[in-house]
Amino acid sequence: MDQVLQRYVDARQVSEPDARLLSEQIASGAVSAAPDEGEVLRWLAQEYGLPYTSLDDTPVDPQLVSLFSVRVLLAHELLPLYRRDDTVGMGTWRLFDTRGIDLLRTQTGLRLSPVLVPRDALQKAIKEHLGVGADTLDSIERESGLRVVDDDTQEDVDLDNIAQDASIIRFVNQILADAIGQRATDVHLEPFEDELRVRYRVDGVLQEVSVPAQLKRYQPAIVSRVKILSNLDIAEKRVPQDGRIKLRLQREEVDVRVSVIPMVHGEAVVMRLLHQASALRGLVSLGMDAREERLIRRVLRLPHGIVLVTGPTGSGKTTTLYAALQEINSAERKIITIEDPVEYRLKGINQIQIHEKAGLTFARGLRSILRHDPDVVLVGEIRDTETAKIAVQASLTGHLVFSTLHTNDAPGALTRLVDMGVEPYLVASSVDTVLAQRLVRVLCPQCKAPDTSTEAARWAREWGLNGSAVIYHAVGCEACRGTGHIGRRAIFEMMTITDEVRRLLQAQRSSGEIRQAAVAHGMRSLHEDGLRLVRAGVTSLEEVVRVTAEADAPEAT
Repeated sequence: MDQVLQRYVDARQVSEPDARLLSEQIASGAVSAAPDEGEVLRWLAQEYGLPYTSLDDTPVDPQLVSLFSVRVLLAHELLPLYRRDDTVGMGTWRLFDTRGIDLLRTQTGLRLSPVLVPRDALQKAIKEHLGVGADTLDSIERESGLRVVDDDTQEDVDLDNIAQDASIIRFVNQILADAIGQRATDVHLEPFEDELRVRYRVDGVLQEVSVPAQLKRYQPAIVSRVKILSNLDIAEKRVPQDGRIKLRLQREEVDVRVSVIPMVHGEAVVMRLLHQASALRGLVSLGMDAREERLIRRVLRLPHGIVLVTGPTGSGKTTTLYAALQEINSAERKIITIEDPVEYRLKGINQIQIHEKAGLTFARGLRSILRHDPDVVLVGEIRDTETAKIAVQASLTGHLVFSTLHTNDAPGALTRLVDMGVEPYLVASSVDTVLAQRLVRVLCPQCKAPDTSTEAARWAREWGLNGSAVIYHAVGCEACRGTGHIGRRAIFEMMTITDEVRRLLQAQRSSGEIRQAAVAHGMRSLHEDGLRLVRAGVTSLEEVVRVTAEADAPEAT
């Protein structure tokens, strides 16, 4: 028998007589030579007069699912799909393994009829409708006898032992592995009165995750397990705590930054997932246009000056700075960074972690760095006047300084430094380049489609896109998990400090006037750089509108 068919026999998808018949069909050309699972199941459905579905257009009724034992559904990979008259269609990928359906039929007294579904589609639907970790929580209730109390109870309960229960450990591992598999950057565990909500931030947007309804009962144990992993005090529930977890999944190291904050209904946890390998890339990986890449490479050759990267939290500022440092990292240069926290370890670069409780602040650390004979200094963020003034002095004494600021655009960074108390003439003489950036979601190449709507046409006219440009929009498919997007790309606004900009800055003109002067000397705004990706079919107009709020961008009418 063919090895492919033997695999289906071993998995109880096909009986041996059917496998021989299917072999004959393959030999005659009636069935493709190497049938995939979908083709095999469709053939079986036709032979036995059964329905087949890929679940693409088959909605699942949660109330119907609740009628059946979660334990049996999970153990036998079954999912009730629909109810017609007195018969329930039960999704399965193993037609000849009837143990689960027989057991459910006995438990419920309902008539059950198999519906053939490809295994991957069925497993995805089971996780979606029963929740991530449903099998683990079900095993807790059946086997361990684990008793978890509410946070407000006065009983003396050993949460340390509860958090070390094998099922709780497995559940937390499942959440982390699932988040990494979905390319999430953050995991949110949020306590409410009647539920513990789990959300992932994927491509900058929060998505709620389906979890078992009974998850709330195990909230204290789950939070305690996360605290143990990140070396936090599980007995302390009154004050915020921050920690770190080091993970390895399929040879990839993931650094997890943990923040635990007490809320009204318990402690909330946010875990930021930092993939170590993702930072070790050069400027080419940032996808800059030729002009911006040429300008940033010019900056990297400067002997001194300040280079600022601005943007909101999560806009990729650190990744850009690390990419720049990778370009100039050599034996001839001493590079020292001071960060809070150190997100990625870079070989050959001296990195300092801020520790404010011990007195190691950005300002104090920066002073010490300057006595350590550096050529290049990276300050994680300019947060206060003292740090800003020391950074300016460092640049004026022959150091190339990189740092970040939280401003909406590039011109705003200059006025922000002045507002922090740095003299305008010092800002004008020390800052060389300001780079503002945002991250836009990339359209899924499998399902993106041309946007022929009147709104898209209007935006194209108002934003100056020529008529030949094809504008795409997000659709959603299995490859992108229905979001229409896979990954993100950065868009940039790079302002070089020209003599005109310096003159306006020293005259303490507004950031709007500084912007006009920068545009006159070739600066391209964030939304204009976003249009470059729209023309290339990389992202959509809606996405560029979502992440840019430029004063000179056309407004919707």
